[in-house]
Amino acid sequence: MTTSDTESRHLSIHVERPAREVYDYASDPSHLPEWAAGLGRSIEETDGRWIADSPMGRVVVDFAPRNDYGVLDHHVTLPSGETVYNPVRVIADDTGCEVVFTLRRRPDVSAEEFRRDEAAVSADLATLKRIAERD
Repeated sequence: MTTSDTESRHLSIHVERPAREVYDYASDPSHLPEWAAGLGRSIEETDGRWIADSPMGRVVVDFAPRNDYGVLDHHVTLPSGETVYNPVRVIADDTGCEVVFTLRRRPDVSAEEFRRDEAAVSADLATLKRIAERD
């Protein structure tokens, strides 16, 4: 698989909370273990970097700087040293918002693994929705 034929899925969920509230919560790396189980069960800031204990081992998570556009893009550096770019947006929609995660299939990922990744991201988005809407 080459870069030109990389497969992507745009996974989204509608959240009945203002976009700014959802963005403020989701952009705080300390909240990741609460809603992004696929990324890790714990996270800590060490020397200005966020390190998560993920199912793949310890990973470094670098978020885009806070912004007014709802951009939650982040890079995840895997134990192998490979860095995976994850585009994420929180988009205002009347009184609620839509959270969109673009899942890209890496060349070394099988179709079955990609389906599992898709299911994990969808579950994480559903958890984010549940947390955001419970208050």
